[in-house]
Amino acid sequence: MITQNPTIQPTDNSTTPIIKTKQHFEILDGLRGIAALAIVVFHFMEIVYPPKENFIAHGFLAVDFFFCLSGFVIAYAYHDRIGKMTLTEFFKLRLIRLHPLVIFGSILGLLTFLFDPFSSHSETYETGKLILVIVSSLLLIPFPTMADRYFNNFGLNAPAWSLFWEYIANIFYALFLHKLSRRVLFILTLFAAAGICFISNRAGGSLMGGWSGETFWDGFGRISYSFLAGMLIYRSNWIITSKLGFVGLSILLLLALLLPFTNWNWLTEPVIVLLYFPLLIVLGAGAKLSESFRKLCIFFGKISYPLYMTHYSVMWIFAGYYAKYKPDAGQLTFIIIFGTLLLLGFAYLTMTFYDTPIRNYLTERRKKV
Repeated sequence: MITQNPTIQPTDNSTTPIIKTKQHFEILDGLRGIAALAIVVFHFMEIVYPPKENFIAHGFLAVDFFFCLSGFVIAYAYHDRIGKMTLTEFFKLRLIRLHPLVIFGSILGLLTFLFDPFSSHSETYETGKLILVIVSSLLLIPFPTMADRYFNNFGLNAPAWSLFWEYIANIFYALFLHKLSRRVLFILTLFAAAGICFISNRAGGSLMGGWSGETFWDGFGRISYSFLAGMLIYRSNWIITSKLGFVGLSILLLLALLLPFTNWNWLTEPVIVLLYFPLLIVLGAGAKLSESFRKLCIFFGKISYPLYMTHYSVMWIFAGYYAKYKPDAGQLTFIIIFGTLLLLGFAYLTMTFYDTPIRNYLTERRKKV
């Protein structure tokens, strides 16, 4: 059944929701954690196996789920108050939330690049070029010049490409997206959906682009649709109440990410991004969370961003290890499972001793200014 969120009431013209009391969507937080874990496993697997042999071949689509969820959450958090704050205030809030881990991920990526036990690529870089790579990573400026890293937009921390587009979406949201009527937002979303189909067709049926210099603009297309769709879900009060709960929705999310890589990708990937992920957001916003899973969902929600921004430096080391030693299937299974758990633990330490304290400090400083 489709209902309106009880915490969101429409105005008289039914175009702009006014939040009476804020709730927290713990199930959506939990799904974000599941998506982050799936990306970690996907990155391990893609180093070893070609797409058709990768059991989590579509793990990369978790980024599109992130984008859609981000559009929903940003609209939910700021729609009723962005008109009462300055652009500077909005950008400060977003920088405090996002940028500490951008910096940490860049430093971690630099350290593992310089001291990678299985690679000596760092020795081939001139000091000037390495400084430019470092600065661009710290400032989140795409700089796809590292050939040995497949010309990633951010060679020191590859997943930062999606954060770059997240920043762009936030800027667009603050400047004009929040002002749009629901009808205009819907029309823009339709145009963006056509863009997704165009990207898939141009790339031979794949939506994996956006991370490299060659596929840079694919990232714009991917976030344009999903972010707008997330906003539209909130602005339209699209909620489907169900009894699926966290487990049921997690299974539905994983079904998309575990979908085999086939010749039908030109159809299945756009359908997942255009319809399936927005539907999961709608279902997740209306689902009831069992108390037995509440703490887990809250933890997954908190750990997802630190995990996403700290895991990839290990992938380069793993790639060097795999190329040198060629471990068998049994060893790989152990490495991937144990490595994922270690990365989860490291993300927790990063969150506890770096990200949360830094953000709390910056928030207090902001309040005093």
